[in-house]
Amino acid sequence: MEYLKAFLIGGALCLIGQLLIDKTGLTPARILVCYVVAGVILGGVGLYGPFAEFAGAGATVPLTGFGNLLAKGVKEAVDEKGFLGIFTGGLKATAGGITAAIAAGLLASLLFRAKDKA
Repeated sequence: MEYLKAFLIGGALCLIGQLLIDKTGLTPARILVCYVVAGVILGGVGLYGPFAEFAGAGATVPLTGFGNLLAKGVKEAVDEKGFLGIFTGGLKATAGGITAAIAAGLLASLLFRAKDKA
């Protein structure tokens, strides 16, 4: 049942993104930023935690989960280090995901050759 919930909720988040691409003038990059910012805002006000508990990986894996992790990291760092935590907490909390994205991009660039658009 957990897998089904994660699939449906993650799929719903993707569906919303696809509808935004199809029905609005928003570019995928702007939608990406909107998803991350929404995750930060919802995480900052404490709404994303209960949603992630319910949805599991359907809420923690997408971009909104990354935004939530940024907010959570900043909150924890501010509690520990004060004002300086604003600048260090988000990166410290998301370092694993950022590293994985960079490594995957490097691997893709080594395995595949880019082509000019026709």
